[in-house]
Amino acid sequence: MKNIDNSIDFATVLASAVHDMKNSLCLLMQSIENLTASIDTKNQTTRHHLASAHYEASRLNTGLVQLLSLYRAGLNSLPVNIDQHFVEDIVDEILASNENYLQHKKINLKIKQTENLAWFLDADLICILLNDMLINAMRYTKLNILLSVYTENDYLVFTLEDDGPGYPESMLAAIDINMQHFDISQGRTGLGLFFARLIAQAHTNNEKQGNIGLKNGGSLGGSVFTLKLP
Repeated sequence: MKNIDNSIDFATVLASAVHDMKNSLCLLMQSIENLTASIDTKNQTTRHHLASAHYEASRLNTGLVQLLSLYRAGLNSLPVNIDQHFVEDIVDEILASNENYLQHKKINLKIKQTENLAWFLDADLICILLNDMLINAMRYTKLNILLSVYTENDYLVFTLEDDGPGYPESMLAAIDINMQHFDISQGRTGLGLFFARLIAQAHTNNEKQGNIGLKNGGSLGGSVFTLKLP
């Protein structure tokens, strides 16, 4: 009788499943957007529910992208595709992805950015990172969010502020958390924070390395997320 190897590479199976789920979520989000466009603007209740569904689907999609990227990176280094991009295009893409939710939650998102700013970076990864941070800000803000984009000391700087309650002390203390220190039993694992730091640090220029920062206060009095790319 022929022996059958029953061993399963669970990591590979999980990565394949995550990839399929991510594709399905993208199609779901597109369907929600199309449905929202077909609903009468007077039907605010239905449009509100659709906006909330799109928001939650976006959160799930971001989480799946993070898991897939971490698998591919082997938790050591993240492969990046660096090229020159206009920063305004990245900001526009993020705004387009969250426009419906911002409108239905009546959140005021203000953009302050240096015009015609171009930088060498991985546009896909930076979009994922900033979109995740914006989703978090939209969840906790009261009314106002400010995204500032500028250069400082040879770094491209993204600063995202809101007027919410600010980051909890546990999250501020976890800025340098490692994967092995995650405590899933506490609910918030810190995966998004770890992933953001991984993306930032994957961007290097000579001896400089990208980094992220968290603090409370800023111009709006709530949380302040900062991404710096060399």
